[in-house]
Amino acid sequence: MSNPLVIDAVPGTSYADITREFDAPVADLFRAHADPELYKQWIGPGEEHTEITHWDFRSGGGYRFVQRDADGEYAFRGVFHTVRENELIIQTFEFEGWPDEVSIDTIRFEELPGGRSRLVDHSVFPSVEVLENMQAEGMERGMREGYEKLDRMLAGKS
Repeated sequence: MSNPLVIDAVPGTSYADITREFDAPVADLFRAHADPELYKQWIGPGEEHTEITHWDFRSGGGYRFVQRDADGEYAFRGVFHTVRENELIIQTFEFEGWPDEVSIDTIRFEELPGGRSRLVDHSVFPSVEVLENMQAEGMERGMREGYEKLDRMLAGKS
C-alpha cells in the first residue's frame, strides 16, 4: 500500500501544505530530487515522459524540464534558491503555459524511525486563483502518481 499524499489547501488562501511519507531513508529521497537522471523517472503523472533540458542543482542554480504525453508537451522551469543536502530545497516553480505565475516551494526532508522519511512542502502561489487553477488542472493526481512512481523507484522496482 502506498503512503497517502496530504494536500492541505485552505479555501481562500494562496498556499498549500503538502506532506508525504516514504519507506526509504532521507538520503535516498533527497537524491531522487537532486539527481536529474532519477528525477525524470518519477516526476509527474504516470503516462508522461520527462526530458530534463537544464539542471543546475545548487543554491542559485536552476532547472527546466519538458513532459510529453498523448495530448502534448508541457514545460516547467525554476530556480533553486537554497539547497541543503538531505534537509531543504527552496525553489520556484513555473509552468511555461501560464507564464508569470510562479510559486515558491519550501521542501523539507525529515527522518523518521525505521529508515523512513517524510517530505513536507509549503507551496505559496501568487494568488488564490492560481492555486485553484493548479488544483483544477490535476495537481493532486500528478503529485500522487509521481510519488507512487518514486515509491517504486526507491524500492528498486522501476
